[in-house]
Amino acid sequence: MMSDYEIRAHHGMCLAFFEGKGYSNQFTEHMGEMRRILDANPKVSITARTDAICAACPNNENGSCNTASKVENYDRKVLAFCGMKEGDELSWHDYAQLVRKSVLEAGRREEICGDCQWDSICGKKRRMNV
Repeated sequence: MMSDYEIRAHHGMCLAFFEGKGYSNQFTEHMGEMRRILDANPKVSITARTDAICAACPNNENGSCNTASKVENYDRKVLAFCGMKEGDELSWHDYAQLVRKSVLEAGRREEICGDCQWDSICGKKRRMNV
C-alpha cells in the first residue's frame, strides 16, 4: 500500500512542538489541519523535499523551498539519527515515536535545528520538559 502523505523528516520535530504559531495565519491553520490529519495515523513516506505541510509555507516557491539547503540538512540529520532513509514508509504514530525517542529524548534537537527561527518555541518547551 502506498503512503497517504509525504512528510519531511524534520517535520516530525516541528509537529511535536507546534503551538499554533507560524509564518502566517494561513500557514498556522494549515499546520493545525495537517496535525489533525496526522493524528488519525495515516501511512507516511518520509522525504527531504517539500511535503504536504510545506504547501502553505511562504518559503515554498513553486514547489521548492527557498531555504532548501538549510532544511534539507535538518532532514538528513533526522533521518540519520532515526536510522532511516528517504522514502521509508511507516505509520505517522510510529514515525513520531521514533523522532521522539531518537532525536528529542536523546537531546539531539538543538544540534539539528538550533538555528531555526522557531527555536525559541522548541527550546522553551524542552526546558519546561514538555
